[in-house]
Amino acid sequence: MAHTNRTRTNREQRGKTAGTGPTGTSRRTRSDLRALRREVPRTVGLVADERDFTAMRSYRSFAFDDHRTYLRRIDALLRSLATESAHTAVALFDPEEFADHCAETGQDPDTAAARARFTARIAATGGAVVRYTGQPLGQLVPQLVNTAVRMATWEYATMVLADLGECADCGVDIGRASFDRASRILTQLIERAGPGTHHLVCSIPAPDEQLLAALQVVRPDTGPARLDASESAEFVTVLAAGIALNSAGGVVLRTTGPDAPDRLHGWRLRDNGLAPLSEAQVFSAYCTDADTGEPLSPEPGVEYHAGFDLGIEETDLHR
Repeated sequence: MAHTNRTRTNREQRGKTAGTGPTGTSRRTRSDLRALRREVPRTVGLVADERDFTAMRSYRSFAFDDHRTYLRRIDALLRSLATESAHTAVALFDPEEFADHCAETGQDPDTAAARARFTARIAATGGAVVRYTGQPLGQLVPQLVNTAVRMATWEYATMVLADLGECADCGVDIGRASFDRASRILTQLIERAGPGTHHLVCSIPAPDEQLLAALQVVRPDTGPARLDASESAEFVTVLAAGIALNSAGGVVLRTTGPDAPDRLHGWRLRDNGLAPLSEAQVFSAYCTDADTGEPLSPEPGVEYHAGFDLGIEETDLHR
């Protein structure tokens, strides 16, 4: 018995020394797990506003009863996760979509597991998600809501184009033709705007809602323009919807450069394209309250200019 105990003791001691015994394995395992956690992306579902938060309180398993406290806990969680993971993201959690998803999949919505699965689904299916880089929630929440609005606008405009179908006379896909024309218009806008930082806004009244798309373009003195691919696609899609619907609406361009006033230009949709506004029309558009019609003071440090010609001929889209 003594010999057996000494043998076991020697074996355990050798395992500890080599790092393969119970203590060494546990130490290495914890280290390995910490290393792996840093490589695992984390996504946190966020209930952004009071109305949605009130809806979530109907679930007994939802542990919070005050939205401000909830947001503080989310902020603390995000900061903690950011120290453990190379990629932390926040997904906009919509209670109505969550309830519909649970009904479709047969899950009990009053569980943390169901909420976790739905959050993972948002990230996996291209929902409204923003990467967390340490920004405060006062900045993160508007980013998240703006992302959701942009995605909804894009989806609606895409649906409008898809529903138009083909021309009965020539078989041309009206949505595709409108998208191609809007792409050419954007290319010409960027080309003729010249160097600088340009902020473009396209506003289109559609049957069910006002469509709005914004795009920032950085055009250096030499080399190609720099712009976000997703924002560009959204802008073109919204403009294409206006063209396809023969809608009112238009585009404004604001150019910012060093040591110079900002320059504003404007166009209105007409004849399947953009017609330049006059300087007076641009001034009126910017210096009139859209809701009341009352005049507004001109913005300091801003010059109002007519829209420039884009050099694109009118075309018949065979509606």
